[in-house]
Amino acid sequence: MEDRGPVYLQIIHYIKQGIAAGIIGGNEEMPSRRALSALLGVNPNTIQKAYHILEEEGIIVSRSGAKSYTCVDSRTVERIRRELLSGETHFWVKAMKQLKVSREEAFALAAVIWEEASREISDCEFRH
Repeated sequence: MEDRGPVYLQIIHYIKQGIAAGIIGGNEEMPSRRALSALLGVNPNTIQKAYHILEEEGIIVSRSGAKSYTCVDSRTVERIRRELLSGETHFWVKAMKQLKVSREEAFALAAVIWEEASREISDCEFRH
């Protein structure tokens, strides 16, 4: 995982990205706290904290001693998608402003990167 804050927030972000991208669906079983802790090499309390926040946000449902499942519908997916896009866009715009990049220059750069990413995605899909 990339270093963008505490590990539990990175886990939350990763799960939300999976939901927004359609990789993680509604009513999908989540890995147990112990299994995810071992897989990521982090303290089980870190996973517990991430799952607890996701539960508070209504993204997963857990029962004591039972498995956890995602609990997302199309509105929740759209909310998560907008949240992630807004955060990433804010981060990008702030970086552009700090570098004194004009709006036009930033949009032109975004267009170039958009095309490059589109080609990369097409190349990956072609290979599989």
